[in-house]
Amino acid sequence: MTKKIYIDTLGCQMNKYDTERILGMLSHFGYEQTNDENDADLLIVNTCAIRQLSADKAYSRLGNWGRIKKERKKQNKSTKIAIAGCVAQLEGEELLKKFPYLDLVIGPQNIYELPSLLKETEDKRLCATKEKSAIEEKDYDIKRVKSTNAWLSIMEGCNNFCSYCVVPYTRGRERSRSIEAIIKEAKEILSKGYKEITLLGQNVDSYGKNLEGKPNFATLLKELDKLEGNFRIRFTSSYPTDITDEVIETVKNSKKICECFHIPMQSGNDRVLKAMNRRYNVSQYREIVEKIRKNIKDVTITSDFIAGFPGETEEEFLDTIKAIDELQLDYSNTAAYSPRPITKAGKMTDLFINEETKKKRLQILNDKVKSAHLKSNEKYIGRTMEILIDGIKDGVFQGRTRNNKVVHLTDDKNYEIGQFVDAKIERVSTWCCFAKSI
Repeated sequence: MTKKIYIDTLGCQMNKYDTERILGMLSHFGYEQTNDENDADLLIVNTCAIRQLSADKAYSRLGNWGRIKKERKKQNKSTKIAIAGCVAQLEGEELLKKFPYLDLVIGPQNIYELPSLLKETEDKRLCATKEKSAIEEKDYDIKRVKSTNAWLSIMEGCNNFCSYCVVPYTRGRERSRSIEAIIKEAKEILSKGYKEITLLGQNVDSYGKNLEGKPNFATLLKELDKLEGNFRIRFTSSYPTDITDEVIETVKNSKKICECFHIPMQSGNDRVLKAMNRRYNVSQYREIVEKIRKNIKDVTITSDFIAGFPGETEEEFLDTIKAIDELQLDYSNTAAYSPRPITKAGKMTDLFINEETKKKRLQILNDKVKSAHLKSNEKYIGRTMEILIDGIKDGVFQGRTRNNKVVHLTDDKNYEIGQFVDAKIERVSTWCCFAKSI
């Protein structure tokens, strides 16, 4: 008998990819996805622990689902509730104590145990958060979201231990998939009509270090670039000082790899970077950005920044604003500092900055990012760019350039999703460009 599963996915692309793996795997065990949580036999929240707000959202979901479970029980319907992802890994069995209606806690490295664990929850509540030394490979389907782009994880974990980040504790140490497994999945993605593949990893430039023969990221990119077909390859994220000359040269000379680098900087001040346990200073970050721009035409460089890190002075914060301008960053993700358990920064309570100051700095940072993004878009006015059509909204087709500029096509032509179109950019706004095909 078919059972219905509802998954709420919070957080990063890696979580979205994990959800696709869960849905594909459980389809082999009689589960089908539903968009109605009230009608689900299995409820899973796939969580993010990078900020407290993300964790709080997960707790809210569990609270609501506890009520749903109670109501379904009155109707003689059984409901299982599970929490997966980074919050599950971080808090483990404490979640079973906190939420008495929760049946299963499962960490990111234990996903393939889910079918057997669900059987065991018939008799008891379980926590599975055991770390693995290697990535498991299973031949289950992956139920991918219908889109032009598909996620493809090439590695998991992180060895950097930045003082503010829980990822090494929730995703474990760096573990890479074999080139053969990645190529096999890439071919499967392309066979289903996807036009973009985004390679995922906490630090893709560390790819291969734990594998026999130590194949590096540039080697993997070259192998993927050889695959037949008209498609694009993207990747995220990169650690600044791990980006090699070989990777830059590979992107420069490739046919399919997009001219985009996402390189989190986090702060524009050397003292703060050291307190964050980042392995570079502003000068080193500038050198890698300049090297990439010198070698790759029309490259887009994006970043991440934290406002209000413990002990950050007003002057040090303004160094970040200054860096965005000096480095001509095209776009940046931003967040106010959120204390995380276990981390070194989370214990710097005497240096915590008040919420009002963090909120003010975040607003200044966001305004600077908006200004930088508009300036970046303006560089392409009058340029003809290749657009991959990826959607339609309010009758307007939209897509992205190779260097990840969002483009709205203002002509009256009909396109197909997944079609490549050459278009001339006529005007821009803060967040997108407007173009007509040629």
